[in-house]
Amino acid sequence: MVDFSAARLNMVDSQVRTNDVTDLRVQDAMRVIPRESLLPPGRAFLAYADAEVPYGPGRALLAPRDVAKLLHALAIAPGQKGLAIAAPYGAAVLEHAGLSVERLDGDDLSSPKAGAYDVIICEGAVVRAPDAWTAALAPGGRLAVIERMGPVGKAVVYTQSPTGLARREIFDATPSYLGGFEPEQGFAF
Repeated sequence: MVDFSAARLNMVDSQVRTNDVTDLRVQDAMRVIPRESLLPPGRAFLAYADAEVPYGPGRALLAPRDVAKLLHALAIAPGQKGLAIAAPYGAAVLEHAGLSVERLDGDDLSSPKAGAYDVIICEGAVVRAPDAWTAALAPGGRLAVIERMGPVGKAVVYTQSPTGLARREIFDATPSYLGGFEPEQGFAF
């Protein structure tokens, strides 16, 4: 029998804190949220592994390190409005930290409300963040996503500023592509 409480504490101590995630809101939430409850019963034992874990077709929980670093980069604060795109664990962490969170987890992940969110997180790689996602940012809003065109992706944060959209790379990551956001296959000689 897996001791999930001990596994949660070990995850934070060995995968989160050691990777420069110093945001106590993120750490505190990750210590108590039962990640295993977001997975099919046959995969619950993988909830705290240092790996991404599939939970449905084209969907996976990011590795704890990756989701923690994305959340840390968002500089979350209670009272902010968040959007979680195919990100059930990210949504739970944001809610625990005192944010109001909407979840976009159906078949259509490309049409959030424009200009509505302070923070947006996605738990899956995309080739490039869709324009609709960056348009969903309120002034000063931040989007954390992993963009990947080859074997290694870049976690990036987009910020909506008065002078336009800024993009900053924060770390390398290799998660699977979010279903429907894979690179287009082409023919080449």
